[in-house]
Amino acid sequence: MAVHTRNGGYRRASARIGVLALTCAAVTVVPFAGTVAANPNAINPIPGLNGVNGLPELRGRTQVVAQQTGMLSTNRTQDMNVLGTDLGVMWDNGRGQVLTAFGDTAGLGLPNLLSGSIWAWRSSALFRSSDRNLTDGMTFDSAARDFFGQAKELVPSPKIPFVEISRIPTAGIAVGDTQFLSLMSVKNWGQAGSWETNFSGLAFSHDNGENWTVAPQTERPSVGGNRNFQMGAFVRQGGFVYQYGTPPGRGGLVHLARVPELQMLDLAAYEYWDGGAWVRDVNAARPVMAGGAAELSVQWNDYLGQFVLLTTDGHNSVVMRRAPSPTGPWSAPEVVVDTRELPTAYGAYIHPWSSGPDLYFLTTVHQNYNVLLLRTTLHP
Repeated sequence: MAVHTRNGGYRRASARIGVLALTCAAVTVVPFAGTVAANPNAINPIPGLNGVNGLPELRGRTQVVAQQTGMLSTNRTQDMNVLGTDLGVMWDNGRGQVLTAFGDTAGLGLPNLLSGSIWAWRSSALFRSSDRNLTDGMTFDSAARDFFGQAKELVPSPKIPFVEISRIPTAGIAVGDTQFLSLMSVKNWGQAGSWETNFSGLAFSHDNGENWTVAPQTERPSVGGNRNFQMGAFVRQGGFVYQYGTPPGRGGLVHLARVPELQMLDLAAYEYWDGGAWVRDVNAARPVMAGGAAELSVQWNDYLGQFVLLTTDGHNSVVMRRAPSPTGPWSAPEVVVDTRELPTAYGAYIHPWSSGPDLYFLTTVHQNYNVLLLRTTLHP
């Protein structure tokens, strides 16, 4: 199955997802339950890094807390047929849980003659957690599952290159009892850090993320000013949902929109920051900070009394910016995780229940194609 690599174009799935490069003898699928049993000792640690149980050992202000997905995870996501996945967009569902939406997800499946692969490839997956003690990792309570018991694809995609190769979640938020998820329709994966989208748009759920309905009226085609909102992050303040947006790929400039909470499905209700005022014209939006961003997340932080933004820079280092308001001014980026300590990292999604000086976030390590929970210390 030729699937994308966010850090390096197309490769065979078995090469792309190192943690899945297991022999048939090492993995057994239990019929009907979708459970995968395996010996974690058969999985190599992340290449070139030191640590216990395959986890990297970082020096400085940030530490790796736990691996959240895959067979090295205490969450045993293999029981939901999730052997490898990425991203980890998190938001508070308003019901005492954090919902986490992952991106392209691989598990074991039936041989597929079309793709020449045995991997069960889904463009997304969702897990729920009520765990407030993150010092030993984030425990998942449940997942959105299909008939076979595996973590199901939230919004299907045909997986045809140059038509729609994947439908990837990029941001999530709850408004009342409704969960909203922003997704990008990926047309094709290109060179490292570069891909093309058809459009972005919203889907919503009234059953805590179990089932999702696409809202076609929210689609933003990847042209003009709407191209600046193909990926992004949500944050709430003063009755508005603020949407930070970037073009497809990594390194694009960050733009900002806002909409009244109860009008998220009405594109005509969105306003855009033009550098000095809120306007209705998406083409008038101007960047809110200097320099580009990759996958990002934004959250108000009580400890700092500021908004915090996490992303990765052009070197794949995780960086943080701060601002007193959603429009800025945003500080220069501070390196939170140096790429030399955690190579091939991407995505940096803030856990919404972080408090005090401890900022918890999820980051993907491409070399073993799974997601880590990290903790960094904030300095006022």
